[in-house]
Amino acid sequence: MWKSITFCVLALVGIQHTMQGQDTIYLTNPSFEDYPRPGKPPTGWYDCGFPGETPPDVQPDATFSVSKAASHGDSYMGMVVRDNDTWESVSQRLSRPLQKGKCYSFSMDLARSELYISVSRVSEETANYATPAKLRIYGGFGYCDKQYLLAESKLIINHRWLRYNFRFEPLADYTYLILEVFYQTPTLFPYNGNVLLDNASPVTEIPCDGDPPIEPPQEEEPVVTTPKPAPAPPTVTPSKDPTPKETPTRVEESTPPKPERKIVLGGKEVGEIREGATIRIDKLYFESNKAVIKQESFETLDEVFSFLQGNPDVIVEIGGHSNGLASNDFANKLSTDRAQAVADYLIDKGVSRDRLRSKGYGKTKPIASNASLEGRRQNQRVEIKIIGFRKN
Repeated sequence: MWKSITFCVLALVGIQHTMQGQDTIYLTNPSFEDYPRPGKPPTGWYDCGFPGETPPDVQPDATFSVSKAASHGDSYMGMVVRDNDTWESVSQRLSRPLQKGKCYSFSMDLARSELYISVSRVSEETANYATPAKLRIYGGFGYCDKQYLLAESKLIINHRWLRYNFRFEPLADYTYLILEVFYQTPTLFPYNGNVLLDNASPVTEIPCDGDPPIEPPQEEEPVVTTPKPAPAPPTVTPSKDPTPKETPTRVEESTPPKPERKIVLGGKEVGEIREGATIRIDKLYFESNKAVIKQESFETLDEVFSFLQGNPDVIVEIGGHSNGLASNDFANKLSTDRAQAVADYLIDKGVSRDRLRSKGYGKTKPIASNASLEGRRQNQRVEIKIIGFRKN
């Protein structure tokens, strides 16, 4: 009889433990433990990088001068963005799917290495991949299948490990998780940067009406100050000068070079003002199959307006682009109408009409594959390109 009672108690405990575990999705190797080495992701993670580019690294490793100690365990993953418009990402299959209509919490430790020394893909010279970047988290139905952006971090500027908390609200029952590092957005041109990842949590179901995730404290970029020069020693004038005075040599003053002008959007520097530079607008939304700008896009467009107001000589082209699913006629018309809608918004704000050109490119200039939802979202975009300067 006692054996029967004991068996029933153990069975009930096992059932309760199983039911609690059903609310949690566990990752494989969440602390990114492996032998430190360059160009190979940690065990359990699948590389989703660009063809011809190296995969993420297991750090710390002397190859790229990364020496920061892990926040958990012995190792962590280092990921970079590059100045040739490529960036790194990894993925893995979840132990069970995220479910549409439910909400989840997820967290991990993130940092930025002061040194990440490698070779620039553009200049082919040694470069420090140390510019801040951010982390994006996607859900999908296969390795590297970025179907839906679940969450993204702010720009990772902190050099010490900080805990970042995320909230997922999936639109479908995604079976794969993709981690991707990406540039600051909007950005003028690609750059070299890094993000360090460690100690990822399980994905835990939470109430959808709960509080938003707590953001880690943001650190300020260190300001380098130049010490004041020491005062010169006092000059002693002799009572008599026995030698004749020499005629002082005239020193020609050189004209100091003009300082580089920078593009600043939303209080952040995103590049240099030069002809041909293109500004990526990340958060610009339209109503489906229409050229009606959604209200949540106004803040982004106001940043563009402030930039144009602060640089009244800059002339730009507003280029509209479509994905590859629409017919050529529809894609050309929609991209043209959306580019003109952005131009009209800026004109209404006060930008002179002669500083703006609008053009629709249809689906002739894709930047990603149209085979996935995320690729189509990237292709359907509006870009602003500096095409010249007004003469005074």
